[in-house]
Amino acid sequence: MATDQRAKADTLSLRQRLLSSSCRLFFPEDPVKIVRGQGQYLYDEQGGEYIDCINNVAHVGHCHPLVVQAAHEQNQVLNTNSRYLHDNIVDYAQRLSETLPEKLCVFYFLNSGSEANDLALRLARQYTGHQDVVVLDHAYHGHLSSLIDISPYKFRYLDGQKEWVHVAPLPDTYRGPYREDHPNPAVAYANEVKRVVSNAQEKGRKIAAFFVESLPSVGGQIIPPAGYFSQVAEHIHRAGGVFVADEIQVGFGRVGKHFWAFQLQGEDFVPDIVTMGKSIGNGHPIACVATTQAVSRAFEATGVEYFNTFGGSPVSCAVGLAVLDVLEKERLQAHATCVGSFLMELLRQQKAKHPIIGDVRGVGLFIGVDLVQDEATRMPATQEADYVVTRLKENYILLSADGPGRNILKFKPPMCFSLDNAQLVVTKLDAILTDMEEKVRSCETLRLQRCSVKHPPGSTGPGCRAAAGSRPS
Repeated sequence: MATDQRAKADTLSLRQRLLSSSCRLFFPEDPVKIVRGQGQYLYDEQGGEYIDCINNVAHVGHCHPLVVQAAHEQNQVLNTNSRYLHDNIVDYAQRLSETLPEKLCVFYFLNSGSEANDLALRLARQYTGHQDVVVLDHAYHGHLSSLIDISPYKFRYLDGQKEWVHVAPLPDTYRGPYREDHPNPAVAYANEVKRVVSNAQEKGRKIAAFFVESLPSVGGQIIPPAGYFSQVAEHIHRAGGVFVADEIQVGFGRVGKHFWAFQLQGEDFVPDIVTMGKSIGNGHPIACVATTQAVSRAFEATGVEYFNTFGGSPVSCAVGLAVLDVLEKERLQAHATCVGSFLMELLRQQKAKHPIIGDVRGVGLFIGVDLVQDEATRMPATQEADYVVTRLKENYILLSADGPGRNILKFKPPMCFSLDNAQLVVTKLDAILTDMEEKVRSCETLRLQRCSVKHPPGSTGPGCRAAAGSRPS
């Protein structure tokens, strides 16, 4: 045991010496050293088994044997760039096209979601001849400089908002300006985008694109109201821009009901550009941009070649095809609907039991639990969320918290996450929240007892009033 701990300490020491401190770890106070993964489980150096509720990259499960086999077999034959004619890249494009609306029929292959969104920005600007971008508040679209500029989640801590970037409110019906009691939040939030576009145009700006995660993730596991995208697309198209759906976190069947999350907005809605990454390669670095013939031709008209050294390589496309095969053979999209619905119901039961749970929202295996300090004000319970995540880790469950207030427990596990996993995770969460509530009650009782000693019954001293009205820490 001691040797294992020393090995972990040595690894941590080397990391701290060799890697930038900006490259952060989960659970920095007590990081987990992961040495193996299988399915929905991760294993530490001592053999401890963790349920992984974080990893939407290992989409069909860590180290899925069919995906590993596909990469290995192709690696033994050929891995080169996409300038040579090869079956894998066209087979993969064909398979992807079968999952998308007919209009989205031209594909570009890349290595990461950030590269995909950067290319989408180039495509939008070339097609429209415009420069400006509308994004949602708290959005994150990637780590390249071009994408930091359109990610309020990041740029507010760096150089601030560029003049060509315009920010619309997040369509959050729990904490936003138009909530669950609004008669038509989709139209109300879309009108906010219209207002942002109009303000930009009054300053002489021209809109190239509206970028949006089909389900905003770092914004707090937000489920935009149905009809919102169609309404926004009308405003954006009228301004001469295109609609870019970022499916990097939520595509490939995660929402259960549909293969793509943008399809939750209705059959009639089709984006102009779709970006995908993360889950597309189950951990292998693959990404893709799908767009229309019209957008692609405008890009081609520049005469400038688009080439990506590793994007669309035979190995990458073999992996991508294997991921699609596993999704179909193991019926993981239907599985996401089944397990996700079960998990949502269990979490709603916990909401009825624990006042700290203000909201449970999600679809398929993309679920957020919004922790609040007060049900009426909906003040984010940031410290409590951090405590819950830490306690769950101690119970061998890996979960993260995000959102503007870092108070949203985010469930986005591998798609093989099971009914038994869901039951166990919620049982542990219930025990942790119950323990928290008991400690709060004990603290309150202790404070009131101290108050009664200092100020006998009938006293109206300020100490009593403060003790009775304060929230235990």
